[in-house]
Amino acid sequence: MISVMDDDRVKDEATEISAGETEEAPRETARSQDQKREDIPLKELTKGQLIKKVEEAEAASQKNYDLYLRSQAEIDNLKKRYQKEQQGLVKFANESLVKQLLPVADNLEKAIDHSQNETSVDALREGVELTLKALMDVLQKAGAETIEAVGEVFDPNFHEAVSEVADDRVAAGTVLKDLQTGYTLNQRLLRPSMVIVSRKPA
Repeated sequence: MISVMDDDRVKDEATEISAGETEEAPRETARSQDQKREDIPLKELTKGQLIKKVEEAEAASQKNYDLYLRSQAEIDNLKKRYQKEQQGLVKFANESLVKQLLPVADNLEKAIDHSQNETSVDALREGVELTLKALMDVLQKAGAETIEAVGEVFDPNFHEAVSEVADDRVAAGTVLKDLQTGYTLNQRLLRPSMVIVSRKPA
């Protein structure tokens, strides 16, 4: 036998369930209406539906435009950062070479000081020779090498003939004298040697 209190409790629970179903029903109805509206061709939409669709399209367009502007700003920042790094690399690319040349400059200064304080030509000559050796060591570490010319057969790829001298002691086309030393940088010609070449006597 069901009491009055039990009957009231059952009625309250039924009311809560009915209220919950009533709140959920409009949401499902709205979703179904949106789905139906998307499926309806544009020509068959009402004026209100068209206006809402345009508003949604404008909102999506504005969102995409904001994302585009943000992406463009990030790309511009990356470009500026890359250009700054490149300028830094170019500006300080020879830093290591310059550091290696500083001792050479120091030796030249010492040689000049010795030439002023001492009368010995030998001391000055020794200082200059040491400086030249230090310089050649730096160039060699940087990949520069001298071109051997004297006694070699003239090679237009590495030698530049300044004049010819008749000499029957060597074969024609032999380099007799190197007026200016040539150099290669990592096996690529940096500067040809300026040479005097032998020719057959008249």
